[in-house]
Amino acid sequence: MMKKILLIFLFSIRALAFAQVTEPANNPKEWSEKTEPFRIAGNLYYVGTYDLASYLIVTDKGNILINTGLANSLPIIKENIKTLGFDYKSIKILLLTQAHFDHMGAMADIKRETGAKLYVDAQDAEALRTGGKSDYELGKYGVTFKPVQPDILLKNNGQVKLGNTTLTMLHHPGHTKGSCSFIFNTKDETTAYKVLIANMPSIIVDRNFSEIVAYPNIQKEYSETFKAMKKLDFDLWVTSHASQFDLHNKRKPGDPYRPQIFMDKNKFFNNLQDLENTFLKKIKN
Repeated sequence: MMKKILLIFLFSIRALAFAQVTEPANNPKEWSEKTEPFRIAGNLYYVGTYDLASYLIVTDKGNILINTGLANSLPIIKENIKTLGFDYKSIKILLLTQAHFDHMGAMADIKRETGAKLYVDAQDAEALRTGGKSDYELGKYGVTFKPVQPDILLKNNGQVKLGNTTLTMLHHPGHTKGSCSFIFNTKDETTAYKVLIANMPSIIVDRNFSEIVAYPNIQKEYSETFKAMKKLDFDLWVTSHASQFDLHNKRKPGDPYRPQIFMDKNKFFNNLQDLENTFLKKIKN
């Protein structure tokens, strides 16, 4: 019996690997537009598209890439890394802030091309293996990114270490079951910074939370995420989308290195409060 179950499981995984990948249509054009890569602070660099943020963390033992945008982001990310003077093949670790197609689109290809290890929040592992088909909301679109097998599963406060850099993963579920943020220390020639790469807990469902049978504790997890994020301490912050931290109002192409523009903590907490207000309104209805 167990052998039969195992064979069914392996067949299902193999079928997903060859399933037709279809990203939802009519995505914002800013998701696929090129933008200038730049140094944010210390060893942290922006290498994503105009709105879909991808971050390169450069260490003395290889590099870490966080998020990969849509499938068509792959050549943009490669070009941006090269423009900054770094080697694409030096990516040793891959991370993500949420298992949605707009941050996972190129993940499987980058993993295959670089041989990097993929570390994920354990609660998003199933969504990765199914190409997003098992997601409680976006699963209605089917397989929206190439299925990929994680190498390392992380729990809240799990650490990711490479060379001279250690990141701490913060479990911030709700948006997806394994949405997460990362926090780490970096420094440049004169200053040390505590950097937050945040996944903002926006709500993507129109249904009442009580109707979401595939994620029965979603309301509780959103509530806990807001509580946790309101207690965060950091110097600089960025997010999964450039628009969420007003990147293009803060910085124009060609601007010099200036980490201070990402120090507006009040905006982070104001944005978080706006999202929590939306959440509170939803659960009252």
